[in-house]
Amino acid sequence: MSSGIQQRSLLRQMQRACQGSSSSGLRQRSEQPELPCRPSRAAYQSYSTSLSASKPPKHGQPLRSTHPHLIREGELTPGITAQEYEDRRRKLMKALPEGSVVICMAGTVRLMSQSIFYKFRQATDFYYLSGFHEPDATLVLESDPSSSRGYEYTLFVAPKDHETEQWEGNVTGLDDAVKIFGADEAKSIRSLGTFLPTYLSKSNVYASLPPLPSPSSASKPPHPSTSKRTPSLLRFLSSNRGGSSTHEAPHVLIASALTAETAKPLEKEVHRLRMIKSLAERALMKRAADLSSAAFVEVMKAAKPGISEATLAAIFEFECALGGSERPAYVPVVASGPNSLVIHYTKNDCLVDDNDLVLMDAGCEYAMYASDVTRTFPASGRFTSPQRDLYEAVLTAQKGLIKACELEAKLSLNELQRMACASLETELKQIGFKIGRGDVQHRLYPHFIAHHLGSDLHDCPTADRQAPLVDGNVITIEPGVYVPADSDFPKHFHGLGVRIEDDIALTSDGPYILSANAPKEVVDVEAACQAII
Repeated sequence: MSSGIQQRSLLRQMQRACQGSSSSGLRQRSEQPELPCRPSRAAYQSYSTSLSASKPPKHGQPLRSTHPHLIREGELTPGITAQEYEDRRRKLMKALPEGSVVICMAGTVRLMSQSIFYKFRQATDFYYLSGFHEPDATLVLESDPSSSRGYEYTLFVAPKDHETEQWEGNVTGLDDAVKIFGADEAKSIRSLGTFLPTYLSKSNVYASLPPLPSPSSASKPPHPSTSKRTPSLLRFLSSNRGGSSTHEAPHVLIASALTAETAKPLEKEVHRLRMIKSLAERALMKRAADLSSAAFVEVMKAAKPGISEATLAAIFEFECALGGSERPAYVPVVASGPNSLVIHYTKNDCLVDDNDLVLMDAGCEYAMYASDVTRTFPASGRFTSPQRDLYEAVLTAQKGLIKACELEAKLSLNELQRMACASLETELKQIGFKIGRGDVQHRLYPHFIAHHLGSDLHDCPTADRQAPLVDGNVITIEPGVYVPADSDFPKHFHGLGVRIEDDIALTSDGPYILSANAPKEVVDVEAACQAII
């Protein structure tokens, strides 16, 4: 099959994985077809009658039977089929030694203050393998070559409880954990401690745990520090069979003690799978990037001298939520003027001044997949000459780096970083910078060029930066220049910070810019800021 046909097939399949059509009214800003990914209002209204009979929802997360506006036929979670989750588990178990056991824990509800909780977000590895979106659960996979699937799958979940469900809503329960999520068996999470010694007695145990909440974020007794944790989970369980005297949930106590000598880290094994995004995953990431791109247009339209950074952040988050995003992928950076010299400026509490550039690094999450986009734009609606020169220097470097992301080049993230520094040095010299040794990487551009992107913002942190990028990887490309008030650099650039970031899917037909709908060319940025588009 020719590469052109392959790319068209990829695009058609990604389109089928999205629903609705884009309402941003923004034309595509690269030579790649528009992917309609934003649901229309009519699509929601058409489900109003059928949805009325399913309230309150019967399970702890949206399913096709109760949320047809979110879940399509055959899908277990938005955009992902039950078969894809099964394929993930099978690939994982095939990659592990025979006789292996996988123990992967779900996330738990975090407290903001006293009994006030944050909106729940599932632990990524657990969700990737199960699609189950309730807290305080555990997945166990046991190698079994004699079974048809090659492994035995047990889910430990919260059992049905009338009083709890009256306060917090229905949970899936044991029976439906088997029927809906494909487990061979489901057990109460309260019984996990009884079974863990048997699992941990195996020779190859791979365990993955969610990060523990910090003591300051909860009203419950603080978790023991790593140095004070019981060194063996078996010893911990044997001394706590009768239950703990603390008020912590049993699964949290078990998680804090899971440092058994037999356990190996599961993260690396799961990350090897997660680094290669399926067509369905790329479609969800395209949806997230489109929502963020449309929100950037609205922010640029609203930006003007006198507006607050916080207002621009609020506009971005509102537009993303309106399109179906569950949450921001991270705390947005809205840095006006010299605030842009702070790489992770998130206070967002200043007013935008005349002639300020606004550097905004923001992205939303859609169906557990993140986007990560940065744009820099003039509050006045037009770049000044120095602003334009610096912006075009960074833009030229960024476009060259994206173009270089061909699979045949077998580039690694570290090689992209070296190319970024060399390209920025060349571009800056052309606009009057005298660049000394180390100036780019240590003084003007102190961060890294790229990271993997997926269900986590900095996806798969165990990935090797020296490894060549491959088909299915999704990365960011984000060069920047931040000019301090230093006599070593031209004065008319002092206090200017420019960063431009896009989300790039590597395909056999070349790099695909998921975030291409966010204005980036000078003419498009100025048009958006002047509300022309």
